Amino acid sequence: MQRKMFMDENELSSKIIGAGIEVHRTLGPGLLESVYHQCLARELDLQRFVVKSEVPISAEYKGLSFDVVYRADLLVADKVVVELKVVEKLLPVHEAQLLSYLRLMNKKLGLLINFNVPILKDGIRRVVNKL
Repeated sequence: MQRKMFMDENELSSKIIGAGIEVHRTLGPGLLESVYHQCLARELDLQRFVVKSEVPISAEYKGLSFDVVYRADLLVADKVVVELKVVEKLLPVHEAQLLSYLRLMNKKLGLLINFNVPILKDGIRRVVNKL
C-alpha cells in the first residue's frame, strides 16, 4: 500500500482534523482517550498516512541527556504531532505541553484534540513552533 507523502504541515493538519471528525462522528464523546487514540491512528492508517504512536521524546540540558522524558500520542508523516485529550475543557497547560513537545522534537506544528466535546471542531487547537 502506497503511503501519502510530500504534504506540508497545513495540508496534513486538515487531513488529520478530517480523520478526527470521522472518529468523533462515529463514536461520539465520552470514551477513554486510549480508544480515540487507537481509532484515530487506524483512520489515518486507512487514509495511507504514516503514523507513529507513543513516540518517545528525549531532552537535553547543558550536556545532561534524558532518554525518554515524554511520549507524544501520534506523529503523522514525521511532521505533525497530535496530542489527544478527553477532558472537560482544554487548558493553557495542555497547549504548553504540546509546544514543549514540538520544541523537543524540532517539529513545526501540533494539533491538540479534545474528544470530550459535542462538536469536535470546538475541541481542536493548533499549536505552532516557528511555522
